[in-house]
Amino acid sequence: MTVVGDWGFQNRLNRIINPQTGHCVMLAMDHGYFGNIPGTLKCFDDLHPLFTHADALMLTRGMLRSCVPSSIDKPIVLRVSAGASMLKELSNEQINVDIEEAIRLNVAAITCSIFVGGEYEKESLMNLSKLVNWGQKFGIPVLAVTAVGREMVRDARYLGMASRMASELGATFVKTYYCDDFEEVTGICPVPIVIAGGKKIPERDALQMAKDAIDQGAVGVDYNYLA
Repeated sequence: MTVVGDWGFQNRLNRIINPQTGHCVMLAMDHGYFGNIPGTLKCFDDLHPLFTHADALMLTRGMLRSCVPSSIDKPIVLRVSAGASMLKELSNEQINVDIEEAIRLNVAAITCSIFVGGEYEKESLMNLSKLVNWGQKFGIPVLAVTAVGREMVRDARYLGMASRMASELGATFVKTYYCDDFEEVTGICPVPIVIAGGKKIPERDALQMAKDAIDQGAVGVDYNYLA
């Protein structure tokens, strides 16, 4: 699987997806942007030991500046979309961080969610298109996150469609959920796929899910610190 881009683009992407192994482990800590805040996290220093075990960090600019030391040598996947809280319609998002800010923060990739089938589906797809245009202009990879609304079923048909749509719009790589028949998702999407961690499950089950996803064509996993 080849992703086309100039040297800077490829260099950024290679910091996220290891070119030697073709795999990556991302740590997602951006869930607070829509109000999904863990009640057990008492000290942000508790996050620091996790950083060493991740290939990349996915987070908002607020968490980046507040909780991640600038001395850290980890690629950053920066969330640049925001909108409603989890109390409202989550698909109602806009781009809230401009490309100049992302460049100032020296990020390796930028990301937003798409809500295929959601009330604001069109707007979310146009958000992704905007990021792709920025990414092509400034050499920054774009991660599309296939968000799943309350009414959506996490099956291969839906996730495959959403992932394929993201790739058609120009996403460099896609984050989506693992499901039964996951090879149907990876088989229809021409760009790399990273699976989302999802809800908290026993550690052994999480490891088995990661292995199964890799065996069925995913390049990596993106576990969240809420799990």
